[in-house]
Amino acid sequence: MKISPDLHMNRNQIETLFENCQDLSIVPWQYGPEMKYMSFSVYFESLIEELKLNYMKATLQDLVTHEVGKATMITPEEVIEFFSKNGISAQSAKMVENLEDAVDAIVSGNIVIFFDEWDRALNYSANLIETRQVNEPLAESVVHGPRESTVENLNKNIGMIRLRLKTPRFKIERIAAGIEAKTEIAFGYLDRAVNPETLAEFKKRISTIHQAEVLETSYIEDWIEDSNFSPFPQYRYTERPDVAAAALLDGKIIVMVQGTGSVMLCPGLFVEMMQSAEDYYQRTMIASLIRITRIFAFFIALTLPSIYIALSTFHPELIPTVLLLAILDSREGIPFPAFVEALIMEFFFEMLREAGVRLPKPIGSAVSIVGTLVIGEAAITAGIASPIMVVVVALTGIASFSIPQYNMASALRLLRFPLMIMAASLGGFGLMVGCIWILLHLACLRSLGQPYLGSLAPVNMKYLRDVFVRAPLRTFLRSPRNRHKQN
Repeated sequence: MKISPDLHMNRNQIETLFENCQDLSIVPWQYGPEMKYMSFSVYFESLIEELKLNYMKATLQDLVTHEVGKATMITPEEVIEFFSKNGISAQSAKMVENLEDAVDAIVSGNIVIFFDEWDRALNYSANLIETRQVNEPLAESVVHGPRESTVENLNKNIGMIRLRLKTPRFKIERIAAGIEAKTEIAFGYLDRAVNPETLAEFKKRISTIHQAEVLETSYIEDWIEDSNFSPFPQYRYTERPDVAAAALLDGKIIVMVQGTGSVMLCPGLFVEMMQSAEDYYQRTMIASLIRITRIFAFFIALTLPSIYIALSTFHPELIPTVLLLAILDSREGIPFPAFVEALIMEFFFEMLREAGVRLPKPIGSAVSIVGTLVIGEAAITAGIASPIMVVVVALTGIASFSIPQYNMASALRLLRFPLMIMAASLGGFGLMVGCIWILLHLACLRSLGQPYLGSLAPVNMKYLRDVFVRAPLRTFLRSPRNRHKQN
């Protein structure tokens, strides 16, 4: 709908649209000979910075023509001619021609000024968005390397990444999602490094998100992922600009949302969930040892309780005699079978872990640690659980904390329980069937059309240098120019 030359009609439409919005401010202005012409400015007091109200004073100065020794106010016709030809002297300002754009500018934290007898309005950027300062990342601890973290300001996040990739090949495209929220979404990629087929598939999927109300980056993950019911995450997240820059060099697509500090990296492959940014800041031998330890932690976090249940219930002959006698002695007087005992301890461990996350930070860690010790000791004393089961559950929890990506660790927490049920039902055979089912699911899973087990299935010898061990950095530091050539 076009802006009307009738100022009263424009004001009535604005007041109707923003009815009961008590933080909306409509300020009338007068100008021209004998101050007989009217204008008004519209803005939300809760969204704008007070100092930027001076932009309107700059506009009033533009409405004055200086003759010899005096200043004369100009007419509406001269206002139209002046702004149409000369533009606006204030910074971050532009003209809007329809009411929808004016409303979008108002709700985005801008100041919009309407003039009588003019079918356009002036739009000044004056929004004040309070965000936290750049500091160390909270979800990704830093021992060695950059200590910057992304924040909730989209432009600031893009700037931090662009400082690391000073090339015009780093492309940023923006879209808006939602009818009410109109959330600004930006996705970036490195031209000639990203796979064209993957980029085309990503654009095809995200192009359908315009009607969705997006408030956080994870909303986009749920919208564009290949399998919504897979326990395994198909995209990675980071709060570190250096990790986002490295992902771009590796041919990934990054997705950022205004109002959240998480950067989504896609596609996300299984082997990448086992990698950390600090693997590339350590020496080769140290990084490789940490990588191998992390892989062992993955299998411990997934299968240790199930292995204990299967061995103690169905296959005691596979346990060394001395260890078997120790287990039998510790389980003497326990009223529950191994499966129920493991289920109870895992349930309480998950409750304590969740309580430690939800409680305020100063007391959350203390409650989770002290609670685990107290409940474990109390369970042993009361005869509900054996000491060996407490050790098994504790080792499983510690191993899950070793996984760099939190969403991958959450997937292991979910899969542990079906494996425990199968081990309690069929012993080692059930555990084997469960592991084969997981492996088949991983082999069939895809992320943006790419095989989830990329580098492993199908095998890529070139990329195996960064799977189980980390090869020397000199083999990674080449520019990714023309990685994917098009005919």
